[in-house]
Amino acid sequence: MKARLIAVGERPPAWVAEGFAEYRKRLSHWLPLELVEIEPGLRGKGRDPARAIQDEGARVLAALPKSAQVVALDGRGRAHGSQQLAQRLEHWRGLGRDLALLIGGPEGHAEEVQARADERWSLGPLTLPHMLVRLVAAEQLYRAAAMLANHPYHRA
Repeated sequence: MKARLIAVGERPPAWVAEGFAEYRKRLSHWLPLELVEIEPGLRGKGRDPARAIQDEGARVLAALPKSAQVVALDGRGRAHGSQQLAQRLEHWRGLGRDLALLIGGPEGHAEEVQARADERWSLGPLTLPHMLVRLVAAEQLYRAAAMLANHPYHRA
């Protein structure tokens, strides 16, 4: 199984990019992870935010691998502890499909993206900067994969 993190937003701060790259490297043995950055919709004075969300949604859907298991990161989704996430990862592997994790823009996901998602995953009740979500999601995937491999990274 391969994973694709499809994230609205471009050019993260260097510390986010470096952290994400580190966890992507660590994950490469267990779960190859590709980052696809989606151009944000145009926002600002005189612009319709609903149009920006719709444009982002269309680009996110276009970036989805065919027949992927789609998981939208969403604050209204299901929160998982580390052990639960490891179980979800094991479930996703058992489906025999690639995995697509979606991070929306500032206002979240377009309705069409929500409708396409097979499930929604919440990183918890905190509001996180979207660029930081990339890093947290990659670390949590690494932790879950390490747990499944009986690697000592996760020490409960």
